[in-house]
Amino acid sequence: QVLLVESGGGLVQSGGSLRLACVPSENIFSTHSMAWYRQGAPGKEHVLLARIFSDGRIIYTDSAKGRFTISRDDANNTMYLQMNNLKPEDTAVYYCNAARYQHVFWGQGTQVTVSS
Repeated sequence: QVLLVESGGGLVQSGGSLRLACVPSENIFSTHSMAWYRQGAPGKEHVLLARIFSDGRIIYTDSAKGRFTISRDDANNTMYLQMNNLKPEDTAVYYCNAARYQHVFWGQGTQVTVSS
């Protein structure tokens, strides 16, 4: 069982920036793809923002393109999501995700609230 711990959420004004971090309990970057999702309201689906594969390839969805940047620091076993020019509609719980074949792990989530 891989544990994922997110941090970095909080309250920010529209136009501001935040950097989220995700630390896995094991060194899994070389074997697992890592991703950031968000859930806008309880019961709504988790929306994929960006994924970084074990070989370093990165994909972004339309929800993240242009304002969000995913990265990882292998030496410090930490994945990041840099979020710039935040908007009120970015308000959500942000989740870290790790996946390898049928094995999928989720963090507990970190709340991001953007005030107008």
